[in-house]
Amino acid sequence: MNYDGRVFRSLKNTSNGEVNAETRFVYRQKDAVLEASYSGGGIKCGQMVGLVFEDGRLEFLYQHLTDDLKLRSGRCESRPELLEDGRVRLHETWRWSNGDLSAGHSVVEEVP
Repeated sequence: MNYDGRVFRSLKNTSNGEVNAETRFVYRQKDAVLEASYSGGGIKCGQMVGLVFEDGRLEFLYQHLTDDLKLRSGRCESRPELLEDGRVRLHETWRWSNGDLSAGHSVVEEVP
């Protein structure tokens, strides 16, 4: 699976998460290296960097600045689901590395 150029939006998130349906993620991939930028829905700017495994799983670190200028960061693992129309849905398990250090689950889906 290749994520280069794919755009995702958040479908659901646990209450301790900070992204929502207005947040857009733009993925870039070169070989096994994943980079992404994201913004919207309360996020002024965010970046992700990580790895893409042969089975399409992702492991990455993320950091962002909220609209009210709070710095947040964490770690995430994503499992892909290929939808019937060829788009990708990612099931994510994440944990904050600052603030309350809580964990959560989210789902992001490729924008058609």
